[in-house]
Amino acid sequence: MILRILAVVSLVVLSACAPRMVPAGPGATAPRLTETAFITSDGTELKLRRWMPDGDPTAVVLAVHGFNDYSKAFDKVPGAPGVGPFLAARGVAVYAYDQRGFGTSPYRGLWPGDDVMVRDFKEFAIALKERHPVPPLYGLGESMGGAVVMTALAQGTSPPVAGVILAAPAVWAKSTMPPLYRAALWLGTRIVPGWRPTGEGLGRLASDNLEALRDNGRDPLFIKRTRIDAVYGLSELMDQALDAADEMKKTPVLYLYGHNDQIIPKKPTKAALKALTEAKTPVHAAFYPAGWHMILRDKEAPTVLADIAAFLNDPAAPLPSGADVGALARLRDAKECPPC
Repeated sequence: MILRILAVVSLVVLSACAPRMVPAGPGATAPRLTETAFITSDGTELKLRRWMPDGDPTAVVLAVHGFNDYSKAFDKVPGAPGVGPFLAARGVAVYAYDQRGFGTSPYRGLWPGDDVMVRDFKEFAIALKERHPVPPLYGLGESMGGAVVMTALAQGTSPPVAGVILAAPAVWAKSTMPPLYRAALWLGTRIVPGWRPTGEGLGRLASDNLEALRDNGRDPLFIKRTRIDAVYGLSELMDQALDAADEMKKTPVLYLYGHNDQIIPKKPTKAALKALTEAKTPVHAAFYPAGWHMILRDKEAPTVLADIAAFLNDPAAPLPSGADVGALARLRDAKECPPC
């Protein structure tokens, strides 16, 4: 009798609501840049932002935003100078785009699929290299964007980048999550995929820059209520990102992480850095005692951005802040947050 009941429950779960994903674009076309958008190979138009230096750029950065965010993440925000304006003032051209399902892109709130996100990044990188063939091209990924960049680098045809900056990349793979988290994600995605938990009451902060957090709260394009199937999609991407750490090519990596990060735990971060180190990837780890998850927009952002500018000038040189001195050992000894 019990086996019969379990069989019925299993059939109900397996036949429940299916996760919704961003549909493919209107039709095949050559990927290209316009003044305001990046047109992908399936014809999807992704809004483009760019910050340009006064003269010819010394380097070009393709920035990829995090979960629920969009390209505005790299503009000036309350309490922080912004990646785009900061680097443009130092001779670097910065491009960013709204990934599918985020910001102004179609079907906001639906998960686009990790393969499509990685493909978009690669296509954009190729288009940028064609537009700027001389200066070196770098990828910059914040949180989820970092997972996209890592996965792209680990695949057969990597994007034409001279190096990458990973800002608190999303490497919290399911293998490093508590079993209850994994079970809740699996069941929620299959039974109520459209459920939109807010995350309120978890007692976690993404940054010490409260003005920037309030600005996100007021922004109608910043997603506050997230579909559970989108969270599951992110977890699948994070699986790939963590696996990618020991498969990434010999591309120079600047890996930024803050001690007070309450979003991406230290355990998977340590695992990713260990894999990068063992794979002999030229990784430059930087550990910031006062840094949080939104490390590019924290109160310490000017220090972090100055380190990024130094890396773009010379990926092998020591960072001006000294955040790379003993970074792996300091991260290894650090306690998990919260509490910090």
